Amino acid sequence: MATFLTRVARALRRVARPPAPAHVPRQVPTTTRRRHLEYAPRLDGDADPGEIVWTWVTFEDDPRRGKDRPVLVVGRDGRTLLGLMLSSQHDRDGQRNWLALGPGDWDRRGRPSWIRLDRVLEVDEDGIRREGAILDRTRFERVATTLRREYGWA
Repeated sequence: MATFLTRVARALRRVARPPAPAHVPRQVPTTTRRRHLEYAPRLDGDADPGEIVWTWVTFEDDPRRGKDRPVLVVGRDGRTLLGLMLSSQHDRDGQRNWLALGPGDWDRRGRPSWIRLDRVLEVDEDGIRREGAILDRTRFERVATTLRREYGWA
């Protein structure tokens, strides 16, 4: 009886977990995917550099799983958007490869966020779930300055 219930519970967990979308962003080291940074946000339904959008991001420790996350678009290569993942889960002050952004409209609860600088997400335009907010130019320039100085971006 316990075996049957265990199998049912496992099957329900698989059903409850949403499948990864068809357009899963690829993660590459920032230094190998450096590009020219631009700031050109327009809340027009298309993802533009300077905007924070939501897309599916796989977990590093288990690429078969992931979740929707806010991502700052920092550039474009044709239909491929280049983005940096945001996190509000932990205080990352002083942690290598993370830069504090503070709170913003992309987080409904107004929690402070940090941006991960050492991994670029390559996201197909069709992989964007929704636009979240425009990052103000001052904070975008802080991110851009750090990418130029520490990761060789132009």
